[in-house]
Amino acid sequence: MKLASYIRKGEKSYGAVIGEGIFDLKSRLGGKASNMVEFIEQDLLGEAQKLTAGAKADFPMSEATFLPPVHKPVLCIGINYKSRPDEVPGGGYSWNYPSLFWRTSSAHAPHLQPILNPPESDKLDYEGEIAIVIGKGGRRISKEDGIGHIFGYTCFNEGSVRDWMKHTTANVTSGKNFYQSGSIGPWITTADEIADPHDMTIEVRINGATRQKDTTANMMRPYEELLAYVSTIMPIEPGDVLATGTPVGVGGNLHPPVWLKAGDVVEIEVSGVGVLRNTVEDEKA
Repeated sequence: MKLASYIRKGEKSYGAVIGEGIFDLKSRLGGKASNMVEFIEQDLLGEAQKLTAGAKADFPMSEATFLPPVHKPVLCIGINYKSRPDEVPGGGYSWNYPSLFWRTSSAHAPHLQPILNPPESDKLDYEGEIAIVIGKGGRRISKEDGIGHIFGYTCFNEGSVRDWMKHTTANVTSGKNFYQSGSIGPWITTADEIADPHDMTIEVRINGATRQKDTTANMMRPYEELLAYVSTIMPIEPGDVLATGTPVGVGGNLHPPVWLKAGDVVEIEVSGVGVLRNTVEDEKA
């Protein structure tokens, strides 16, 4: 099942994607969950599947304005594809453990809404990723149990303002959190729809040209290993989002570098999930 959050006729809601339309779930679940995080917390997927069996969409997608699937900060993993260490100039990373940092919820635009290029920099870059959404919380989760804690998968663009990432040593947070510098969506594809999570393809296109393409088989640390590490540090909760790293091919490491500019169209496609599409606009000072 594909689950989207959206605004329609001034009301925030969530529902199931059926073809090119949406079947509203919030109105049919009797107030059990007011948003997607509560839907996940209340474990309402089974009930939603019964409601949508053989159903038709209530309205076309064009009538809705997409929201981020869940409204939460995103915990991000740095350098997690086998090709990336060779792409990082000068090294400076330890590959023994995952690299972690946070992005605030305000740093992400939803599907079809603009990514904003801040006036403070001309070095906005893209990073296409697969993000996992937690369904079952826990602490010190074993690698063997990790996959069972995943509710679903979504597309993620970890927009990065490269010069601001270098303001301090070993701290990329400032360059990772400019307002609407990245994006997430368009929806969550539930885990039962993914045949093999270790064989998912991600492709990033800028104005139709492929810049990044790889498969989760080439992750340095697969989903379950990341969840084991993160849940050792902190409990994970239903609705939490973990971005799992970007493959080789970001604009800042091209020769010469190619930065995002107003009018560029960024597409992140993940097999079994869909396409997250955003156009870049210059943010007004």
